[in-house]
Amino acid sequence: MNVPKVLQSLPDSDAKILLRAGKVNNYARRDVLVHEGDIADSFHIVLDGRAAVRVTTPTGESAIVNILGRDDHFGEVSLIGLEDPRRTASIVALEPMRTLSIPAGIFRDLRERNPRLEQLVSAILARRVDELSAQLVEAMYDSLESRVLHRLIRLADTYTSSSGPITIPLTQDELSQLVGGARPTVNQILRRLVEEGVIGVGRGRIVIGDKLALTRRSA
Repeated sequence: MNVPKVLQSLPDSDAKILLRAGKVNNYARRDVLVHEGDIADSFHIVLDGRAAVRVTTPTGESAIVNILGRDDHFGEVSLIGLEDPRRTASIVALEPMRTLSIPAGIFRDLRERNPRLEQLVSAILARRVDELSAQLVEAMYDSLESRVLHRLIRLADTYTSSSGPITIPLTQDELSQLVGGARPTVNQILRRLVEEGVIGVGRGRIVIGDKLALTRRSA
């Protein structure tokens, strides 16, 4: 197996230890990889496929807050060293996918012997904090239309193909959850983008025919 991007900063010997300790997991569409609230005892790296990050809202409903693709990862909380770490979200497969799960204990053992792994764990956590901070700033200060456009661009990157239109297999309700907006308002924004020829909308999918035009539209 090739060394996943997140582990490439490590010495080969340490990366090989983690890879040997890891387990490749195969999931079908709609499988739940981990459940919110479960004990967090492993770090997952996405090898293939895409998954939704779902959290429970204060009203008890489930909402999508992010989409993970190849080379993304989850389970960082298991690496912090908390006494009883718990999953902060459920991860649900949107299509057939594979992950590499590495027991958190292996990270802890290596961290005691090699400060490079301590640096890696710190970098992983810092990156996640940066992502969450950016999302918070976006939610507080960007208009809903700007959030929709930026999210569509990021989704286009996640679902990009070698050529031709990019199909994002999400419903308009799921997109509304991702951008933190009311569905009727998000639908109005999508309709305007359809009228402008920037995107197409079908049952359970959004199609981006010209990502460059979408990027220009968001500027």
